[in-house]
Amino acid sequence: MGNLSIVQHIDVSNNIPDRHGQNFFREDPNFQQLLKIYLPADLYQHLLPHFEKLGADLGSTLDDLALSADKNPPTLQYRNRQGFDEQKVNKHPDYIELEKKAYIDLNLASMSHREGAFGWNDVMPPMVKYAMTYLFVQAEFGLCCPVSMTDSLTMTMCKYASKEIIDKYLPNLTSADFDELTQGAMFITEQGAGSDVSQITTVAHEKDGKWYLTGDKWFCSNPDAGVAMVLAHVEGAPAGMKGLGLFLMPKLLDNGKHNHYEILRLKDKMGSRSMASGEISLQGAEAHLLGEIGRGFQQMADMINWSRLSNGVRAAGLMRRSVGEALYICKNRHAFGKTLQDLPLQRKQLLKMMLPSEQAKTMVLHTARVLNLSKLGNAQALKCIRILTPLIKFRACRDARKVTGDAMEVRGGCGFIEEWSDARIVRDAHLGSIWEGTSNIVALDVIRAVERAEALPDLKAYLLHLLSHEKIPAISRQVLTHKLLEVEQFILNIVAEKNQSDTRKAASALYNICTAIMMAWEAVQLEDHWQRLAWAHLVIKYKLSPVHPFARDHNTQLDVVLSTLIQQDSVNLEQAMSIIA
Repeated sequence: MGNLSIVQHIDVSNNIPDRHGQNFFREDPNFQQLLKIYLPADLYQHLLPHFEKLGADLGSTLDDLALSADKNPPTLQYRNRQGFDEQKVNKHPDYIELEKKAYIDLNLASMSHREGAFGWNDVMPPMVKYAMTYLFVQAEFGLCCPVSMTDSLTMTMCKYASKEIIDKYLPNLTSADFDELTQGAMFITEQGAGSDVSQITTVAHEKDGKWYLTGDKWFCSNPDAGVAMVLAHVEGAPAGMKGLGLFLMPKLLDNGKHNHYEILRLKDKMGSRSMASGEISLQGAEAHLLGEIGRGFQQMADMINWSRLSNGVRAAGLMRRSVGEALYICKNRHAFGKTLQDLPLQRKQLLKMMLPSEQAKTMVLHTARVLNLSKLGNAQALKCIRILTPLIKFRACRDARKVTGDAMEVRGGCGFIEEWSDARIVRDAHLGSIWEGTSNIVALDVIRAVERAEALPDLKAYLLHLLSHEKIPAISRQVLTHKLLEVEQFILNIVAEKNQSDTRKAASALYNICTAIMMAWEAVQLEDHWQRLAWAHLVIKYKLSPVHPFARDHNTQLDVVLSTLIQQDSVNLEQAMSIIA
């Protein structure tokens, strides 16, 4: 008896638009334009084929691998098949393929530490790493955590470790051979010591010139990493922060045996499911003391800050993925006789997603620019980075939660189905506001950068310098300067009054004025590409100005500009200026 074949006749004229196969780099023209002003011309031309290749992979093979890795999370092996104790985190083959792409092909964890990435005869500037991460995370989020920790651990180790330790571990941390590669991790959190690290109970004691760690760490991502930075209270040292030390703990001892710690279990996480996180029991684990006893947290803050910046970059990438999906759907799906993008209410919702996405894109690229200046010894840039890092982590990560959720709604019921990317991206986006400091903690750190690091005068001077460009329209310069001074005064009042309750409001205001001014600067760097100025003016209009709750948003002239922005087309100066007229 032959097989029964049922042929369905389906009307394909209004299928759910599927973006699979698109080149994510090409479909983000604003990003392409901005890279031309943030990267040296020769480096941009050299990297362009790599950006193009990554963009194509994102819309096809990498997205397929990420979907598979999310559905097949890692498992913890306690014993081998012979019955002997042998702990191992078993990763799905598709996740391992993603690791090879991120660590080896894209050099995401090593390009800041060695020459030769992408065939370039020098160490890459921070801009390249963050640009590549911004793209890569649009397919895979979870892996970006181990990649970032490996990168930031290497930086911290090179700053505080002895030459002997650096020589021992650096080659494998930056290896271009996947089989030789060592990944990094950061073990801080304990059950009673989350945001308040002064309550850490893990103890470090010294014996015969070696250090040993004992205690439990409650949330350890990438728990089987080759080396980990660990915070511990040094035996005999003062209580609290003054007694903390920073330690580098290897997975394997010099004799090849596993160090004296155990992974108790893996976490069942809401997001970043592809990557393992676990609970670890330290049972006299051998480790190397880095830097000074009593300055452990201050030293580890370097690693935390690098990770915070990476968090902001990832949030920007997730927003762009969601916006890209929403724009594609609205362009290619019809309802009520029109494409979705031609429906006024849908255009308004698209704009609400695009604005924070464009802000984050600018903040990522410009912060990388300032970071490079600080690495070159610019004292003002160093102060600016101190405040920009928590700023981007705070606001971009919070914005990503809403943008990704709204994009899911654009796809409708299918957006809630795990076959599509939306649900995974929404779950991942929520993590950014928790890792390396919750929103409250990071907003308070913005204020600490003002109060203790005295970073605000340098940031203000830097922003005013950006505004001094003669091609920025006088009205724009005047409005932006006025808003900057208002934000500055608001923050200074908070500091003077020791008013913690308004710190999140202040951090948001500072982020918004920073991005608006940076966008205005971008507009003139791009030689009459006034779309960036239009976005800057929209930040002023919707995020830095009072709005009456019953004010009408509809404006025929403004609608024309907004429609142009949604199409990602060029905007002339008159259109950009009409937003704040």
